[in-house]
Amino acid sequence: MRAIILEQFGDINVLQEKEMEKPVPKEGEVLVNIHAAGINPVDWKIRKGLLQSRVPHIFPIIPGWDMAGTVVDRGHAARRFEIGEAVFAYARRPVIQEGCYAEFISLPEAYLAKKPERMSFEEAASIPLACLTAYQSLFSACKLKESESLLVIGASGGVGSFAIQLAKYKGAKVIAVCSKKNHSYVKQLGADICIDYIEEDFLEGFKRECPNGVDVIFDCVGGETQLKSFSCVRPKTRYVSILAFQKPIEDLNKGDSKYHYVFVEPNAKQLEEIANIIDEGALKTEVSARFNFSEVDKAHRQAETLHTRGKIILVNT
Repeated sequence: MRAIILEQFGDINVLQEKEMEKPVPKEGEVLVNIHAAGINPVDWKIRKGLLQSRVPHIFPIIPGWDMAGTVVDRGHAARRFEIGEAVFAYARRPVIQEGCYAEFISLPEAYLAKKPERMSFEEAASIPLACLTAYQSLFSACKLKESESLLVIGASGGVGSFAIQLAKYKGAKVIAVCSKKNHSYVKQLGADICIDYIEEDFLEGFKRECPNGVDVIFDCVGGETQLKSFSCVRPKTRYVSILAFQKPIEDLNKGDSKYHYVFVEPNAKQLEEIANIIDEGALKTEVSARFNFSEVDKAHRQAETLHTRGKIILVNT
């Protein structure tokens, strides 16, 4: 099978297309013909070796944790999905080795959910990692409730855009922090208030729009922006970030507010719930760029800008 592999960590030049052995499904696994793979920031971080101290790896590595495709074979005792059924998955496993930048992948069927009927394979491949991240941050970590208020920092990105929609589905009020050029986009997703972080200090915008604070703050940016956002925290605020905390979380949690860090976990049940929300018409995605396998270098280059609205997809053609 065709696959994009890494035989060492490094810059974009270490990505290479190579013929690899087609996997054979083990007991409880299904073999999926991948039609589209999602590209996420974690992919280029893995390529650069930035996660090597955190997650074990074995070379050669096939990158990619998001995919949508069709079941083509089943291992012994794998019966949840029929041959020919359309599925999607967040395919992160305990060891980084066999990912989604390939024609085929063999996965435990517990990782998979039926593809949303309303979405193409390309759209479905953009969902798992980013939408599960938003879901687990808002609902598992922060227990966001109806009528509560949510501040999303980095609202126009992949995770942020899903957070807006999931929060509105729950019945929450959403304040979105993003550049002015993306205000119409996030309002279409359901944001109630937009704050431009370029034309003004977003803290000033926050004080103006939310003088009494918010119930939940979701940081999708990290770094200096995260440090600034700590000033938005009020007593009883629940704060969640998907980036490394700039202060020891133990110190942050000494007060009345609660701080959470989320590194998304595979969860097929939650993915099924997300698929149902999609098929209800309450959640959509924006695929901003599509690349063939042979253009994976261009795809990674675009992903590394960190300013892509929506999602980047690799298409298996």
